[in-house]
Amino acid sequence: MGRTIISAIGVYISTSIDYLIVLIILFAQLSQNKQKWHIYAGQYLGTGLLVGVSLVAAYVVNFVPEAWMVGLLGLIPIYLGIRFAIVGEGEEEEEEEIIERLEQSKANQLFWTVTLLTIASGGDNLSIYIPYFASLDWAQTLVALLVFAIGVIIFCELSRVLSSIPLISEPIEKYERIIVPLVFIPLGLYIMYENGTIETFLNFIL
Repeated sequence: MGRTIISAIGVYISTSIDYLIVLIILFAQLSQNKQKWHIYAGQYLGTGLLVGVSLVAAYVVNFVPEAWMVGLLGLIPIYLGIRFAIVGEGEEEEEEEIIERLEQSKANQLFWTVTLLTIASGGDNLSIYIPYFASLDWAQTLVALLVFAIGVIIFCELSRVLSSIPLISEPIEKYERIIVPLVFIPLGLYIMYENGTIETFLNFIL
């Protein structure tokens, strides 16, 4: 039992640590504390879907998707980054109107944005999750799932606390229309590069 807990902690931290900066940016943009639950829910749904696919692949179909296919998920943060940049630069509204519109957008779309970003950022983790869960029996799997569930809470709370530090939150709030695209677009490109998607496309074209 102890080994299962330790291994689950190691797997979750190693596959989620690169998403910490994204969570910090998302929390720093919140104008209302109650909106944090949209991030929690999105994290749980996104992580749950990734783990669910891994469990199905590990116990049912024994299928590991090709890396370049997983890399296509990188298009999600690229799209979100480009859209945020266009919305930020393409409108000539007063500042208050922009803030109001963004708040409404966050209220309606934050949950799904976090879910999609979680899936996109963690898509390449399938290559780790699938063999990991395949090595566990059902009792060990339940323990690992509990560790993952607790891990989501800890990572979200850590990100929320870090985002509340003025040295971090103030620059993000002031330059969010620059920072968000600069984080999301390279993240998407990295996901595609790391999984060989870009190389696959170039080989196909050339």
